[in-house]
Amino acid sequence: MTIEVCAYSLESCMNAQVGGAGRIELCGGLGEGGTTPSAGLIEMVLEHIQIPVFVMIRPRGGDFVYDFFEEEIMKRDIAVAKKLGAQGVVLGILLPDGQVDIARTKALVDFSFPMKVTFHRAFDLTPDPVKALKAVIETGAERILTSGQKPSAPLGIKTLEQLAKAAGSSIEIMAGGGVNHNNAKELKEAGVHALHLTAKSFRPGRQKYFPADISMAGESPDERSVLYSDLNLIEAIVEAVADK
Repeated sequence: MTIEVCAYSLESCMNAQVGGAGRIELCGGLGEGGTTPSAGLIEMVLEHIQIPVFVMIRPRGGDFVYDFFEEEIMKRDIAVAKKLGAQGVVLGILLPDGQVDIARTKALVDFSFPMKVTFHRAFDLTPDPVKALKAVIETGAERILTSGQKPSAPLGIKTLEQLAKAAGSSIEIMAGGGVNHNNAKELKEAGVHALHLTAKSFRPGRQKYFPADISMAGESPDERSVLYSDLNLIEAIVEAVADK
C-alpha cells in the first residue's frame, strides 16, 4: 500500500522519503488547506527527492469554482511543474452546484500529460460520491483523494469502502483526512489503494523575539512554530500497513 505524505517543506519531503513513504503531495498555503507551492520549493524538492512528487495545483484557498484567469494560472503552474520534472499534479474543478466540472478538469488532465493527475478533496464537496467517482474517471485522472465525504477518513470508512469497490481497477482511491498509524490498518482493510497524511508535528522556530500583539497568521500555527512531517509518525504508519 502506498503511503503519500502531504508536505509543505523540503524538510518534510526528506522525512517522508527516509520514513518509507511512496509518494509526496507537495503544497504551499498551509492555512488555506494547500495551494500551489513556489517554483523554488518544487525545484529544490525534485533535486533532493527520489520518490514521486505530485505538485498541488490550486491558485487560491476557498472554493473550487474557478474563473478564466484562475484556470490560466493553473495551466501555467502545471507547465512549471512539468518543466521542473514533477511526476504528477493534484487538482480539481467543480461546478457551482458541486458537481465535478468534467470538461475543464479533463482539459487540465490532458494539459498535464505525461504527468499523472490526482483529483483532490474537492471530491468531498460533491453531493453524490458515486456520481462524482464516475465523473472523475471520465476526466482521465488516475487517483481520487477523499475522506469519504466526512470530516475524517475514519468517519467516512463506509463510503471509502463503497468507492473502492465501485472503482475497481478504473481509478485509485486514496484515503486522506485524519489518517494516522492508529487507524491505518482499518482503512487498508476497507480496500483503499493508498493512504494520505501530513504526519504533522510542530517545533519552535529559530526566531526568539516576537512582539506580543502582532501576528502575520490569523490562525494557529503562528510565527512561533514551524510545521513539519514527523519522521517517527511516517515510519509508524508505514509499519502499520506493511505486509507481515
